[in-house]
Amino acid sequence: MTEGITFEAFPKIARLNRGMVITEKLDGTNAAVVITEAGEVGAQSRNRLITPDADNYGFAGWVDRNAAELRDILGPGRHFGEWWGSGIQRKYGLTGGDKRFSLFNTGRWSADELVGVEGLGIVPVLAQGQFDNWVIAEQVERLRTHGSVAAPGFMKPEGVVVFQSASRTLFKVTVDGDEAPKGAAGHALDEERPAA
Repeated sequence: MTEGITFEAFPKIARLNRGMVITEKLDGTNAAVVITEAGEVGAQSRNRLITPDADNYGFAGWVDRNAAELRDILGPGRHFGEWWGSGIQRKYGLTGGDKRFSLFNTGRWSADELVGVEGLGIVPVLAQGQFDNWVIAEQVERLRTHGSVAAPGFMKPEGVVVFQSASRTLFKVTVDGDEAPKGAAGHALDEERPAA
């Protein structure tokens, strides 16, 4: 037996035919409200901690202005979501600095729990149930035909996110160009921008 070889177990394989939740994929910028057990409130982008002085589309400033309310509503944790709206990626028809933060964890939050902070919500749930590619395709077609659920009247939604419960994995399906890599499909790159 070789002394330098160690055992590594093969991971369990999740079952595909389990539950799924389909939400609208918003085209903004990934962000999180960070609340420590001690009650400190901060913000992060997909890649780094951000502050009002070193911001990403104004998200850290929004968190800073609403820190007390966010602490009371969300409690300790790292609360991920999409910061979207005026001046960010697709803009969704929002103007004049109107931006929104939609939390991803639809199993934890309901819209009723998130009142009290202007612009705070959750991503829209489009469907849920047993994993089914046809249901996913139907929801993508629904967005293509009827437009965004998050921003009614906006006819260029990005697509859907499918949360597969057994693997606890997220998958995305875009309305246009899903078969092509992100840059090749003509999508705006998710780059960080300074505060607007």
